[in-house]
Amino acid sequence: MAGRAPQLPHTAHDPVLEARLEAIRVLAEHQTERVMVIGPDQTVIYANRTAWPDDPQPLVPARPAKCYQAVLQRNDPCGTCPAMEVFASGEVKSFACSSGGDGHACGISQVHPLKSGAGQTDSVLVLFRNGSERTKETAYPETQPVDTISEGLDEMLGISPSMQRLFEMVRLIADSQATVLIQGESGTGKELVARTIHRLSSRRKGRLVVVECSSLPETLLESELFGHVKGAFTGAVTSRRGLFEEADGGTILLDEIADTSPSFQAKLLRVLQEGEIKPVGSSRSSRVDVRVISATNKDLFDLVKAKQFREDLYYRLAVLPLFMPPLRERTEDVPVLVSHFIERSSRRHRRPMRTVDPDAMQALLSYHWPGNVRELLNLIERVVVTAQGSVLSAIDFFGEPDSPPVPVDLDLHAAVRDATAQAERLKILEALQRAGGNRVKAARLLGISRAGLYNKLRTHQIESH
Repeated sequence: MAGRAPQLPHTAHDPVLEARLEAIRVLAEHQTERVMVIGPDQTVIYANRTAWPDDPQPLVPARPAKCYQAVLQRNDPCGTCPAMEVFASGEVKSFACSSGGDGHACGISQVHPLKSGAGQTDSVLVLFRNGSERTKETAYPETQPVDTISEGLDEMLGISPSMQRLFEMVRLIADSQATVLIQGESGTGKELVARTIHRLSSRRKGRLVVVECSSLPETLLESELFGHVKGAFTGAVTSRRGLFEEADGGTILLDEIADTSPSFQAKLLRVLQEGEIKPVGSSRSSRVDVRVISATNKDLFDLVKAKQFREDLYYRLAVLPLFMPPLRERTEDVPVLVSHFIERSSRRHRRPMRTVDPDAMQALLSYHWPGNVRELLNLIERVVVTAQGSVLSAIDFFGEPDSPPVPVDLDLHAAVRDATAQAERLKILEALQRAGGNRVKAARLLGISRAGLYNKLRTHQIESH
């Protein structure tokens, strides 16, 4: 293509680096700032279209380009290149590059090391400052600014800046083949993001297979994912295909990946490296074409530092990392979610549509939401089924406190917390009354352990005989 230097394959043929380059390519092609990946000899391994001058002929058609050729249009290297420092240090560096050997500013802003599967810095990702000086009058392709806010993407909802950024990232990465790691608290919607990525990808005609890693013991998890042959273990009376084979041509979601054992992590790493699976009890491997998405409610990098998760597997899983914000950090999304959940639950349970009064909405906005979107969904579901009026009030959501009305100038978060505590206290008293004061039966009625009931009795200062 005229105006662009040849884009070169990575010479190392390292699967981790190849996946990272694929991720960078997907993200960088939509940027109006220059993005490059360069090797230790200053050869450009990848550059987005903005990085190249819009010349009628390619810059260096006969051989790979050097970064100083691409950025400064010079034939000799700069006296000192700050990006080269990162090869030695292996650490992310920020710069304000003011001179490149002959006084020209190349505009380097940040340099990120790109490490191979062996942990070596094989190449570096170079980002340039906005509006950095260019040595030629050049027209660069620009994308149209986004001046509208979308309330959702597929089934994902939200108008907050964090969700808008997430929508954009999902759009960018959906059709990539690179692995995705989704991290976030329980109830934030990690599986929904995985389903959205699958539905927006070229693999949407294939299956999305969801595996709950934490719910299966190690031996069973291996058999479930990779399959087994007849007689591989006691009870294996027939051969069975694994879930990786079931997902061939599609996507597999490994949920709660942090809860897997070191032995299983080693076997999963081999699958990601080689693209092959070996059924339990078999000596033969078979190739599979599966995109792997993993999810966890734990900080996987912290587990890596604590030696509780394999570092090499982490880097293979986290080529494209996504972070799900908790609901308490995007409260502007609560009204959108409430409206959607009420409509959906009303249809499902054949109930009339309701509205939410302003005080109830303010209480919902002020609540901390420890269970995130899942907690909000469950609350809406219960209220839609149990509420009587056409307008939903704070009492419908949080119960009637047996205390004087809360002053209007009192902190609303505290008011909601108090209302919740009072509702819990009433439920405990009701259970004790039905159980005739028997704490074991009361705990069973409440669906909690006896120790849990004792703790709540102390918390609410309830005496039972």
